Amino acid sequence: MQTILIVDDEKNYLVLLEALLGAEGYEILTASRALDALSVLRESDVDLVITDMKMPGMSGMELLEECSKLKPDVPVITMTAYGTIEMAVEAMKKHAYDYITKPFQNEQLKLTVKKALDAHRLEKENRLLRQALSDRFRYGMIIGKSKPMIRIYEMIDKVAQSKATVLITGPSGTGKELIAKSIHYGSQRREGPFVTVNCGALAETLLESELFGHERGAFTGAVAMKKGRFEIADGGTLFLDEVGDMPASLQVKLLRVLQEMTFERVGGTRTIRVDVRVISATNRELRKEVAEGNFREDLFYRLNVINLEIPPLCERLDDIPLLVKHFIEKYAKPQEASKIEVSPEVWKIFYNYRWPGNVRELEHVIERAIVLNTGNIITAEELPQELRGASAVFEVERFIPPDVPLHKALETIEERLLRRALSHCNNVQAHAAQMLGITKSLMQHKLKKYGIVI
Repeated sequence: MQTILIVDDEKNYLVLLEALLGAEGYEILTASRALDALSVLRESDVDLVITDMKMPGMSGMELLEECSKLKPDVPVITMTAYGTIEMAVEAMKKHAYDYITKPFQNEQLKLTVKKALDAHRLEKENRLLRQALSDRFRYGMIIGKSKPMIRIYEMIDKVAQSKATVLITGPSGTGKELIAKSIHYGSQRREGPFVTVNCGALAETLLESELFGHERGAFTGAVAMKKGRFEIADGGTLFLDEVGDMPASLQVKLLRVLQEMTFERVGGTRTIRVDVRVISATNRELRKEVAEGNFREDLFYRLNVINLEIPPLCERLDDIPLLVKHFIEKYAKPQEASKIEVSPEVWKIFYNYRWPGNVRELEHVIERAIVLNTGNIITAEELPQELRGASAVFEVERFIPPDVPLHKALETIEERLLRRALSHCNNVQAHAAQMLGITKSLMQHKLKKYGIVI
């Protein structure tokens, strides 16, 4: 629902405009002084301002200037009973969307309001698209071409085209939010907003207000109406991060919203309907939480229509060279990034470390190394102590089930070594073959054997 702030010192006009535009389905906020209007604008989510020009204290022209500074993307329609060409020109110079005179024709006003709101919505969509395009790299900044990640990409492509709710599971630091963004920007909702809320970072009362919004005076400190994340995400996607940490009382309310797509703001009685796709994520084992009575079973099945399980970094070691290259480019100076190399000792550590913090931990390790590095080669001395002291053990159990025949297990290891070498050598077969100590022709034979396409 779009929100309009009306500012006029004449009460009759406030009542008239509130009734006229409220009947069109807009949410109306009012203020009789410009200073009050600025307070509302700071505290509330407003899509359009309609202001009188001639008011005691701060004038409408001054309010227009302040609105342009405070929320430059919110359009302002000015109105006055003292209209002149000069005043209209001045208002337009100060970035007013349009200018109308009192008394006005109801249909003319409604048309002007609709045009202003449509223009505002289009600008928001364009801004979101520009942001999405600048943020996207491969699959929404997800880096990797290992087998597990290829399966994830295939799932993203399928899931994005559906309307089903998605539950993304996996350890912390694996990039679950990036997966959610990829689903959103690959879907028909890509032009709508992508809104995130961390369910584990807020107290229960704050989380309820964050999700569903609140009315003015709903609780101490609620000085103005505030839209919740569900309302802001209307037409787009809402990403509920760490949904497994949501309090039981809110689980009930979330279930109702998922079923009916309706809710009331905290302290409000009016039912608000939205069109939102929900994607959630957790590092908890929700089935276990359900069995222990910590998470509602009906909510779990509502969220878990499609499950995407993101593998930890230790199960996709082939992606480490790509990730390292990406993070070096991210944190090094542009003119230096291409010159920075990683020593063989560091590569050995990277491949044998368990990476409990996953991709996020690797990113922090590279950032630290770039800060401490004084040359063009990252050495072990620039790594945290926990990496340097980690035991270099290849844990077969992590990759190969115990009942796999020996020849299959050896093939699995061989394929991993081939993929890792290619990643490390930027897909140059000759270099990868040299790294593995085999001929180029044998390398090509094995690539064909395992269906590895470069």
